[in-house]
Amino acid sequence: MNQQLLAKTFVELADNLVADFDLTDFLRLLTDRCAAILGADAAGALLAERHGELRVIGASDERVRLLELFQLQSDEGPCLECYRTGTPVLVPDLTREVEDWPRFASAAKRSGFSAVQALPMRLRDEVVGALNLFRAEPGPFDPTGTLIAQALADAATISLLQQRSIHRSNVLNEQLQTALNSRVLIEQAKGKLAERQNIDMEQAFTALRGYARSHNRRLSDVARAFIDDSEFLPGLTVGPTPRHSRRATVGTGAGDQAVQVHLGDTARAPQRALPGSRSGTMLV
Repeated sequence: MNQQLLAKTFVELADNLVADFDLTDFLRLLTDRCAAILGADAAGALLAERHGELRVIGASDERVRLLELFQLQSDEGPCLECYRTGTPVLVPDLTREVEDWPRFASAAKRSGFSAVQALPMRLRDEVVGALNLFRAEPGPFDPTGTLIAQALADAATISLLQQRSIHRSNVLNEQLQTALNSRVLIEQAKGKLAERQNIDMEQAFTALRGYARSHNRRLSDVARAFIDDSEFLPGLTVGPTPRHSRRATVGTGAGDQAVQVHLGDTARAPQRALPGSRSGTMLV
């Protein structure tokens, strides 16, 4: 066993905090090194997606990739059992132990493999996939080699889960930043509209929201367009009065008198409604 290559592999599996992390390259490194270090003829890796569906992500050669795909399509094989149970599955002789997976055993022999060991990629109770080592000749597995293979699978699993955690954190941060930016845009648009039309902030927000809903647009997009004056927004942007306008009712606080505001006309001051009235109309 190449001790230097083993040590180097552990370091490379742990070095995943990079901006250009590539999952396929990472698992290809795992399968190639496992085959080289442990004397296997080939190796493959199955990885579960978010909803638990397995995918063939890494394979040291084409024979293994096709055999792993065959397992998924036929829904049988030691690698699938390993993933589902979270425990190692060792098959030292596929010419004899074929009762549980007859189709897989036949396909493996046709591909030139007579033995397989499947090791779970697991951290505590979370199983994310399986590492599978294939040999051309049948025979018992070296216990030390199996322990090393499991250690490599564990190291890869920790790195993968760290990478997923980083990705989820980045996505959450981006979502929070987007929400904050949208909130700032909306507040700026409210202030601009309130000043331009001589109305209060609540009425300005109601007008912006009503425009967004009636035109099936996001409120933040309407706010951005209004702030930038990048497009004409009938009823909000100063410009020609639209030929067809819509009226939206703007409620006021209890006991307050309503105001009638024409948002397309900056020169018009708010007009008092009849005493006792609790709602007015707003042109949007």
